[in-house]
Amino acid sequence: MEQTRTVLLPLDLFPLAERRAVRAVLTDIDDTLTHDGYLPAKAYEAMEKLRAAGYLVIPVTGRPAGWCDLIARLWPVDGVVGENGAFYFRYLKEQRRMLRVYTRDEETRRADKHGLKRIEGRVLAEIPGCRISVDQPYREADLAVDFAEDVQPLPREDIERIVRIFEEEGAQAKVSSIHVNGWFGSYDKLSMARRIMAEQFGIDIDTPEGNRSVVFSGDSPNDEPMFAFFRHSVAVANFMAFADRVQHQPQWLTRSCGGEGFSELAACLIEAGGGQRGKDAAEAS
Repeated sequence: MEQTRTVLLPLDLFPLAERRAVRAVLTDIDDTLTHDGYLPAKAYEAMEKLRAAGYLVIPVTGRPAGWCDLIARLWPVDGVVGENGAFYFRYLKEQRRMLRVYTRDEETRRADKHGLKRIEGRVLAEIPGCRISVDQPYREADLAVDFAEDVQPLPREDIERIVRIFEEEGAQAKVSSIHVNGWFGSYDKLSMARRIMAEQFGIDIDTPEGNRSVVFSGDSPNDEPMFAFFRHSVAVANFMAFADRVQHQPQWLTRSCGGEGFSELAACLIEAGGGQRGKDAAEAS
């Protein structure tokens, strides 16, 4: 299913027939829904409008479990994939229960934390100017190193050195627009997106029909597995700052950055009149 793309097409060229087949929107959060660290009303409203039109809406983020619990409960979404694929959460409103599904079991996650603590020590000692993300206390499976959120942005060579430290210690590492996230295990955003779609909504994204029924929107290198996999992957305009770091390019590009760009995508889909099948899947699950 992987595709290598070299040319990003403007969202305006997204064919109407293809848009009508979409029933689910998966989206990154930081700098895809947000802008300059804030969630604009327009982006939140776009999620509300998508759900009202019958689309499934599922954030797929590097943010921590603590944040994802709140997102699953309070945002207009159908579930959330967090910590770059470590888990998915779905709030079952009728049952008043949070469903939590993890890639790795609790004992393995506890062991992983010791290795991540070792990596934390190396990163802080070897890379002046970085720090551990302030949301780290709310994480269950990964280590987030801040290089641009609450610190002065680090040079690219320092970011690459952080990635190498993770890899030297046997961990994966992915670069977002603000953090380097690292973890033990072979999962990523795509592997857990595959699970939530199949287990909760009966959508097999490995089939042509299932794949074309999903749109993914993102903005940075840690979204590359999703860009590579989905037929309809969309980057908000600020992605262009990272385009030379991503081998598998998204297909479509919005005119605007962050939440404004996501709002463009939502309007583009709603105008086409798809989504009802996604609503049906959510109601049946």
